[in-house]
Amino acid sequence: MDFTAKDKMVAILVNMGYPAVDALEAVEKCGLQAEIMELTDYIYAAQMEKQHDVILQEPAYIWPKPPHDNLPSRSRGKRKFCDSRVSLPKEMIGFGVPGHPRYIVERRLPKSALGPPYFYYENVAYSPKGTWETMSRFLDEIKPEFVDSKYFCAAARKRGYIHNLPILNRFRLSPKPPCTIQEAFPDSKRWWPSWDRRTQLNCLLTVVSGFKLSEDIQKRLESCPGATPPKEVQEYVLAKCRKRNLIWVGKNNVAPLEPEEMEMILGFPKNHTRGGTTRLDKFRALGNSFQVNTVAYHLSVLKKEFSYGMNVLSLFSGIGGAEVALHRLGIPLNHVVSVESSEVNKNIFRSWWKQTNQRGTLIEIGDIQHITIDMVGQWIKAFGGFDLIIVGSPCNNLAGGNRVSRNGLDGELSSLFYHYYRILHIVRDMMGR
Repeated sequence: MDFTAKDKMVAILVNMGYPAVDALEAVEKCGLQAEIMELTDYIYAAQMEKQHDVILQEPAYIWPKPPHDNLPSRSRGKRKFCDSRVSLPKEMIGFGVPGHPRYIVERRLPKSALGPPYFYYENVAYSPKGTWETMSRFLDEIKPEFVDSKYFCAAARKRGYIHNLPILNRFRLSPKPPCTIQEAFPDSKRWWPSWDRRTQLNCLLTVVSGFKLSEDIQKRLESCPGATPPKEVQEYVLAKCRKRNLIWVGKNNVAPLEPEEMEMILGFPKNHTRGGTTRLDKFRALGNSFQVNTVAYHLSVLKKEFSYGMNVLSLFSGIGGAEVALHRLGIPLNHVVSVESSEVNKNIFRSWWKQTNQRGTLIEIGDIQHITIDMVGQWIKAFGGFDLIIVGSPCNNLAGGNRVSRNGLDGELSSLFYHYYRILHIVRDMMGR
């Protein structure tokens, strides 16, 4: 290993606030080609293991009772809490993914958690210590299902899901999406160098690199004598390609993904983000969205029960990833209450709703904090209740790349999780659950 390069990587991590010992271990384990986010994820996982002195086992952790101040109660008297424990697996396959031999087909849920209404909550897997424990504690002590979307598309996307859905007889969307770079971008094969052995992309983010990086890489490669560049040039190029998800589009020429290509990888229809005003708007919207194929796999168990349609309360709807998943599963959207603050996202979702000739009712709300008991009561009276409450909660204060305000559920945006809990509580109470 190049010790000069290693020292630089360690210095970057130390400057970000990580202990030098942890930074050194991460670089040695993951290698110099790993991107910063991968290294920070490794450090966080290692810290969790050391904290509990157990590797890949559930840490002993007894949670206190969640606060219920100013919230309607679904049960009388004292509520019993069990020992709820969460661990982050190295292989994120949840209860099972297509093509993997290990499956779990049954789990026990508390009686109070049985649906309908069903609920489905998603957020980034690698969150600050104790975050998933807290969220599970508020959501009926249900343990998260951690899944990497690399099993459903050509890019990694490590997420945790807390839900009360059945898990037997799941099925994936058809046709099967491309799950490798080569399948997703067949035209790139002719330009792909043999020393770039990537088969999948890293997590798609809200920003992409500019043309200057592509120009810099091209100049470096063209200045090398011979057909194969020196090892140090290869390592530099591969590090940039991994970090920025660059693909080969010509000889010695790499480029970032276009919005339409991100749509395809994330399972959205072509030109789904046409309602975005700028390219930056589209990248930001897609980077914060669901991976549709993954979500559809989880929701597929509802198709038989709701073949005539369902009523959905969609909190932090984004660009409609959940609704697209249900639509592709063939589940009619009878009534949808969509809560989303971004005007760009609302325009994109509204455009899809019209383009797909949805016949149901769409109600749009701008801020989850403004939803009241009276509003929920009016919706339940009008629709007869909600079948599914689905949430892709803001991850701004949870994501590993945020070293400025990564303060977990105390953060300004991620604390909105508690409003989801509040609203779920109201819906269940009014529906007699």
